[in-house]
Amino acid sequence: MPTLAIIGAGPNLGLATAARFGAEGFAVGLVARNHDKLRTMQNTLEREGITTRSTATDITRPRAATTALTELAEHLGPIDVLLYSPLPSLDWIKPVTHTTSEDVRLSLSLSVLGAIDSVQAVLPAMRERGRGTLLFTTGGAAVAPSAARASSAVSYSAEVAYARLLHEELGPEGIRVAHTAIVGTLGPGLQHEPATVAELLWRQHAEGGDFQTVVR
Repeated sequence: MPTLAIIGAGPNLGLATAARFGAEGFAVGLVARNHDKLRTMQNTLEREGITTRSTATDITRPRAATTALTELAEHLGPIDVLLYSPLPSLDWIKPVTHTTSEDVRLSLSLSVLGAIDSVQAVLPAMRERGRGTLLFTTGGAAVAPSAARASSAVSYSAEVAYARLLHEELGPEGIRVAHTAIVGTLGPGLQHEPATVAELLWRQHAEGGDFQTVVR
């Protein structure tokens, strides 16, 4: 049974993506900070017959993502697909002239350092098998920076640069890397339906394609 791991799993895109991959026979590992929300999502997926395991952790702590993914792999098997999709705290998102180094440090810890830890945790097994998929999602600040949301603009830009370098390095090895920028609101009845974006992520894994997709 192949395994999908979601870093930053939430009740919108995370749950929809877990359900989409689960429908294709994937086991699903969920990582987020809130234990109660994780338990609710796990129960929902298990009622649909999807093998699921979750672990609550704060991935802004050094190597927390590594520890969580290692635990998931021990129970579910090697990670075949990693979705890195954490949401930043609104406390960090301020106009550029009010943004402090601490705001940016926290944002980078989430968007970049956590991503690096996550990739390092799953990549050796992917390389050994000669296949795997690394999916990154961000908000629209990655492609349309705004002075009103400075820390996201800085950290998402760095995250996309990291993902692009992975794409260039790992593509010849059979490992797919893709970035999806979601411009606008995401949620049931909002600008972007979670299930629609989840379908896009499934196709990026199953079919490949361009490195970057912008959902407007």
